[in-house]
Amino acid sequence: MNIPEFVKEILAKLEKAGFEAYIVGGCVRDLLMKKEPSDWDVTTNARPEHILKIFVDAKYKNTFGTVLVKVKNKKGETEDVVEVTTYRSEQGYSDRRHPDQVIFEDELEKDLERRDFTINAMALRLSSGQVQDIVDLFGGQKDLKNKIVRAVGEPVDRFKEDALRMTRAVRFACQLDFAIEPKTERAIVKMAGNIKFVANERIQIELKKILESKNPYDGIMLLHKLKLLQYILPELEAGYDVDQNRHHIYTVFKHSVLSLKFCPSTDWRVLLAALLHDIAKPKTKKLIKGDYTFYNHELVGARMVKKIMERLKFSNEDTEKVVNLVRNHMFYYNVGEVTDASVRRLISKVGKENLADLIDVRIADRLGSGVPKAVPYKLRHLQYVMKKVQNDPVSVKMLKINGSDLMDLLKIEPGPKIGAILDVLLSEVIEDPKLNNKEFLEERSCELNKLNLAELRTKAKEVIEEKRARDDKKMKREFKVQ
Repeated sequence: MNIPEFVKEILAKLEKAGFEAYIVGGCVRDLLMKKEPSDWDVTTNARPEHILKIFVDAKYKNTFGTVLVKVKNKKGETEDVVEVTTYRSEQGYSDRRHPDQVIFEDELEKDLERRDFTINAMALRLSSGQVQDIVDLFGGQKDLKNKIVRAVGEPVDRFKEDALRMTRAVRFACQLDFAIEPKTERAIVKMAGNIKFVANERIQIELKKILESKNPYDGIMLLHKLKLLQYILPELEAGYDVDQNRHHIYTVFKHSVLSLKFCPSTDWRVLLAALLHDIAKPKTKKLIKGDYTFYNHELVGARMVKKIMERLKFSNEDTEKVVNLVRNHMFYYNVGEVTDASVRRLISKVGKENLADLIDVRIADRLGSGVPKAVPYKLRHLQYVMKKVQNDPVSVKMLKINGSDLMDLLKIEPGPKIGAILDVLLSEVIEDPKLNNKEFLEERSCELNKLNLAELRTKAKEVIEEKRARDDKKMKREFKVQ
């Protein structure tokens, strides 16, 4: 097991002072799974005041017995922080969020009993820097081997203590590709309503981690199965029995979750946009001439998504991006009807940085509808036009010299000669890009100023047009369009 020296040092200092000290929790789970922990937690029978005496620059600003021990580099700069927590038990959860009372304990067993899941309730002891003992009182190693998320002790009690643990169970199942043990599942279904009492910021963190996991679709479906989704995203659940029009074979809910499943992006914001892109269809559904319509559902949906993300306390930046993708997911792209100008307007409206993500949402939308072809010809053609209008055209603007430079250098007035010289320079740079440096261009401009440029300019324009044609052909090949 690869345990950093600074963690070994913290354990050694606590033991040298006469206290027990163990690595505990999620980092033990990660080590046993041969993963590198993202953070390190230590538990000890030392009280906070004792820990502060051992680590003089540590911080203690809570009532839960957690001391933040700074890890410094050779320059004395803080590089990391390790949480060192006194063994504790907890009593009473009147607000369903926080313990009414924290009791410091002398035995490790009491501390492990209060933890959420067996895979997170193991402790690891070192001796001379090597693993001496793994304390596993609840079968965590067996559950790791069998890929099971199981609550410690009685599941209902664990979820009464902190209702967020129900969402964490789903998150761990998604991240680790584990199954939730049946008794733990039944307890979640029974206690699901208690998620209403959890701060939205905490729910948001878990939802984001589910979307970032290997199995975001499975995570959302598990939230639905365990009756949690109706409290976290009731707007999504509202589409469960809502049929669509004759162009769709799935309900709004099934289409939405399948769009998430097939979204090619790994960006959680794009995945969330794919999941919520049709969120307003239940609200905008109308029967007109024997078929259902959902006019302006993208605009109503954008407003709904904004409220959802504000409710869950997402950042303004993330909210703006997801809302943007939902608002614009119905963009029009028929070949022959979409012009360069209309694509430029779309780019201006959506933002160049969001174009690829918008395409991913559209692909997700198509595949989530049961359409076998993710990227049809007309969508590839749109991608081609998008790239074409964004690419800097082959022009004299590419040169390291401009018209003003030439007028100063050659002492001539504005006129056709300036354009002719620039065109010839550009044609030569196209043939040999290394020539695009100011020293050469100035020297060559002086030579060209003495020549009759009519014929040279004609040839230059041919070179420039050939280059533009080659670039266009290359882009068409890239997107497989004509």
